[in-house]
Amino acid sequence: MMINETYLDFCFIQPKTGRLSVTVQEMFQSLFKGQRLHWYLDHKIVNDLEIVVAEVKGMSRWTSEEEVIDHLEENAGEDFWSTLNGYQLYVYPAGRCGTCGTH
Repeated sequence: MMINETYLDFCFIQPKTGRLSVTVQEMFQSLFKGQRLHWYLDHKIVNDLEIVVAEVKGMSRWTSEEEVIDHLEENAGEDFWSTLNGYQLYVYPAGRCGTCGTH
C-alpha cells in the first residue's frame, strides 16, 4: 500500500476549561495511530472560549479526503465532534507533486 502526502487543519472551540489542547493531543494520538503524521497545536483563549487550531501533516495510507472523513466518522468520539468548528483536508496521492498536483 502506498503512503500519501497528507495535510489536515482543524479548529476546535469550547468554553474555557484549560484542557482543550490536552484533549486534542489525546484525540490525535488515538485517531492517527499507525500513520506517519505530526501535529502542531496553537492554543488561545478569547472571550472565555478556548480555541485550538491544529495543523497535521505527514504521510498516511489514505488516498483521498473522503477516506480521511470516513476514518474520522468511524473513529472520532464525542469530544472531537462537539468541539470541532472547522477543517480543511488535503491528500496528495503518491506519484503526484503536493505543490502542483501533476508530477
